[in-house]
Amino acid sequence: MAAAPESGPSYLQNERMNIMSKWIVDPDHSVAAFSIRHMMIADVHGQFNKIAGTIYFDPAHISDSKVEVTFDSSSIVTGIQKRDEHLKSADFLDTAKHPVISFKSSRIEAANGNRARVIGDITLHGITKQVNLEAEFFGPVKDPFGGGLTMGFSTSALLNREDYGIVWNQPMEDNGIMVGREIRLIINLEADLATE
Repeated sequence: MAAAPESGPSYLQNERMNIMSKWIVDPDHSVAAFSIRHMMIADVHGQFNKIAGTIYFDPAHISDSKVEVTFDSSSIVTGIQKRDEHLKSADFLDTAKHPVISFKSSRIEAANGNRARVIGDITLHGITKQVNLEAEFFGPVKDPFGGGLTMGFSTSALLNREDYGIVWNQPMEDNGIMVGREIRLIINLEADLATE
């Protein structure tokens, strides 16, 4: 999980880390999960398992920080192979044409405590839209195995898939639809301090 224990050391209290630092997203401990309404009655959950990215972070000067993260769209998993294949097809993500989902910050603003407001662009299905994200950061903590420093970052977003050209659906009775339009995206990242 991206969140460090509440009792862990605070980044803001760690004076020697109060400089711009480069953090590399750890793909083994990071995930972009999502949920979407199915047949108007229940949520289907899934996630993207292949994530990469870099975060430049200075807790003393949040506005100078920046984030760039990518997801491999073909790494989508919902637990049902047939559904995963449909989501990868041209009806939805069209992963053959659009293999990457990306987010790149354009501005970051400090909020209360360990929170920040991140403004940036999400590119999904070949279409780029600006989003405003409320984010939290945790740590750093010392890795008990490797000894390096690790931070956690988390955020969520509510996206209308039709804004990104993903419009496939199947009508139902009473003006219902098979697949909801809104996607709830929840991103939890662990990132390791770069040693270079």
